[in-house]
Amino acid sequence: MEDIFEPIVKAENLKKTFALSRKQQRVEKTQLTHKVAVNGLSFSAYRGEIYGLLGPNGAGKTTTLRILSTLIRPDEGDAYLMGHSVRKEPQKVRDCIGFLTSELKLEGFFTPDYLFDFFGAMHGVEKEVLAERKRELFSRFGIDAFSQVRVRDLSTGMKQKVSLVISIVHDPDVVIFDEPTNGLDVLTAKVVTDFLVELKRMGKSILLSTHIFSLVEKLCDRVGIIIDGKMIEDGPLADLCGGKSLEDKFFEIYYGLRGEVV
Repeated sequence: MEDIFEPIVKAENLKKTFALSRKQQRVEKTQLTHKVAVNGLSFSAYRGEIYGLLGPNGAGKTTTLRILSTLIRPDEGDAYLMGHSVRKEPQKVRDCIGFLTSELKLEGFFTPDYLFDFFGAMHGVEKEVLAERKRELFSRFGIDAFSQVRVRDLSTGMKQKVSLVISIVHDPDVVIFDEPTNGLDVLTAKVVTDFLVELKRMGKSILLSTHIFSLVEKLCDRVGIIIDGKMIEDGPLADLCGGKSLEDKFFEIYYGLRGEVV
């Protein structure tokens, strides 16, 4: 019997370093040849909760989610999703997760209908199950009328919706979203956030990265504040804030690390 208190996602001392090109050195105004994007990062997420990674741009949020999604390999440490190691069992990890990023680019020549079937087949979803799941998700996100329209002719919001349903075509237990509302209009953003809440009610484990305080306060049960690749604070949202707004708490921590008074 599954222990409900056992983490569904567990990151242990993750570290990832990238080499910097000369152009990147100029952009970041540094002479360093390498950058530590994630530095000894650990946290846990549990079933039926939304866990938010909160931090400024360049804090290491996206790198962390890419490690958890097996897109990149950590230099040190490991992470376990549904008990599977990202280092030793990457395919088993991929089988149980859905990963959505704003950088996901769908092939413009194909239609949502074709892409849904293609990725469903890749995940081994049975045809009858896939057809029912397509009907349900396309209806929910208003994709029905655009199912035979090539992706290149869709609006930005519709492309994001198609990306979302494709990322969860196999009904994964863990859903990982990198900046889920980035670039969306308010109506599409609400559709996405409402769906995240529904996934939580279904017992899914959801990880999301963001720099938007209101999104964390609206959605997340627990939050990890990540700055300069390190986990600075981690815990239930209410406990972490201690009666303050999340924004006030974040800047208290941020400026405190730099020895500045808020």
